Formats: sequence, structure tokens, C-alpha cells
Amino acid sequence: MRAGLAGFARSGKTTLFNALTGLKRGPEAKVHLGAIKVPDARLERLSAIFKPRKTTPAEVLLADLPGPRSKGVSLEVEALQALREVDALCLVLRAFAEADPLRDLRDYDSELILSDLQAAEKRLQRLRQERNSGGEMHELQRVAKHLEQGAPLRTLTMSDAEEHALAHFGFLSRRPLLVVVNVAESDAARAVPGALQDAAAGLGAETIALSAEVEAEIAELPAEEQPEYLASLGLAETARARFLRAVHALLHQISFFTVGEDEVRAWTVRKGDRAARAAGKIHSDLEKSFVRAEVMHYDDFIAAGSEHRAREIGKLRLEGKDYVVQDGDILHVRAGGGKR
Repeated sequence: MRAGLAGFARSGKTTLFNALTGLKRGPEAKVHLGAIKVPDARLERLSAIFKPRKTTPAEVLLADLPGPRSKGVSLEVEALQALREVDALCLVLRAFAEADPLRDLRDYDSELILSDLQAAEKRLQRLRQERNSGGEMHELQRVAKHLEQGAPLRTLTMSDAEEHALAHFGFLSRRPLLVVVNVAESDAARAVPGALQDAAAGLGAETIALSAEVEAEIAELPAEEQPEYLASLGLAETARARFLRAVHALLHQISFFTVGEDEVRAWTVRKGDRAARAAGKIHSDLEKSFVRAEVMHYDDFIAAGSEHRAREIGKLRLEGKDYVVQDGDILHVRAGGGKR
């Protein structure tokens, strides 16, 4: 899962990237990558119970993406390509006194819409030259009409068949969008302004407010001093935790766990994924050789106190490849070569 931080110059996205990843990257016009370990109290509890040699949290790969060199300048080819390589866009908007985040939101999304419209029109022109009036022509005409109205493809309802047929275009305004409102330290505990929240919702986007400056300061503090500093600002947790939750929700991601003496690990799958697909996350061969999975939910395991007791009371069960994995499931996969 890869999320990309996007935005105009001086939005604070590189400061936020460094704070979230622990890296020290400069504002060069190139892609920076960093992994963020996803905090999960359930994983910590499981690790305390099983005492494994290794505990591995889920990760989000974060990319600091190049933006327009200045306001009013279109995104360059390299920047557009970088945007296409992420699963979700996180648009960082500067919301200090002299900034206009509402205008920046509309301007940036307009760049995405324009890029998509150009791609659609280029393909439509080719289809017309070939006198091809099939399904792709109809789908692209519908897409182009929507984009011509200044609306992102996030707000266009598509069937699964249409999504599949148009996936290779990599339309940018179809990408899930999280609007990250970068506020001053004094506003770190405040909610996203209503007008900005409404504007984002109208573009099919979610919102979160945070202070990149505060996150940078927290990243420099020892862990034991962070709660007191957060409390002094009226914050109950770091923006890092809220950001990761928001990205997971944006991409409809859930977590499941594998446990044992060697390793306790969190994995992410898309909500609605089935057991065989989840097994493939552990190892690609497991999806092909999947037989069944032993499943118990984290809450049931904690309530039972042990796997043995969970089995006795019917909370550990066998499920086939079509079982829909739930957030918090603990899986033992049985495959052709044994159990993982």
C-alpha cells in the first residue's frame, strides 16, 4: 500500500514526510520514499502473550511527490507519473493566516482533472480515426463529459466492469484523496474548517487537520515526553496515528494477524478480501495451494484466554477460501505444504 504526499511548494508536505517517516529529506523535485510502521495495540497485546522472537507491524509506504514548481504552473510529466504510482493521494494544504487552502484544493484538483481529460480526449480521437464505436468509446465519452464539467472522476459512479475497462488509463482524479490541512501549532487541536470540509466532500475527498510543525517537534522528543507535550496542545494522540487510520479507511484496508513463537505479525488486506487472497499476502504460493484457514477473532481470543480455550468454546473454526476476512482476525493458513 503506497500513499503519496502531494501539494504546492511551501505546503509543508516534506516537513510532514520527514516527521512521519523519521527521514531527513530536502525539498528536491524528486520522489522520496519512506516506510511507516502502523501502531496497533492489538499487535502489542498478542506479542506480549506469545513472546515471539520477532514482532512485525503492518507498514504504509509513503511517497513525498514532486509538485508544481510554483502556483499557476502545470504539473510536469515526471510529477504526473509519480502520482500514478500511488494508491492514494494525500494533498497537503497550507492553512496558515496568509494562505488560501480552499483555492489551493480547487487548483490542485483541477490539475488532476485536466490531465485526465487530456488522456481521455487523446484516446477518443484515436478511436474516432479508427471508426471504433464500441464500449470503450461510450465509456470514455461519459468520462470526458464528467471531466468537462470540472468534476473529478472520484464523483462519477462506475460499475466494476467500467472500472476494470478503464483501469489502464490510471486516471488521477479517480484516486482516493485525503486532504491534509496543515495548520499552525496554535491550531493543532482544531477541526478542519467547515467550508473546507464541505468543499473536499464535494470533490469526493476526506479531510484531516494536523500541524506538520508539531509532528516534527514530536519526532525529536523521547517517547516518554511525547504524551505531556501532546496534552499541552490539547491533543490526545499524534497526528501520525490519525493520519495512518485515515489512509487505511480511505483505501478500505483492514488488518489481520498471524501468531506463533517465531513471529507475531500484522498484515493488511482490502475490506471484502477472501481468505485465499489474505493467504497470498503471507506468501504468494499460499494463495495457490490454499486448503483452509483456522480463524479466530482477536476479541474472542482475548476473552477466551488461549487458542485451546477458544477452540473448546467454538470460537476457533475452519473456513474455506471464500471466507471474507474480518478486521482483527487471527489466521493459521493450511496449504498443500502444511500450516502457516
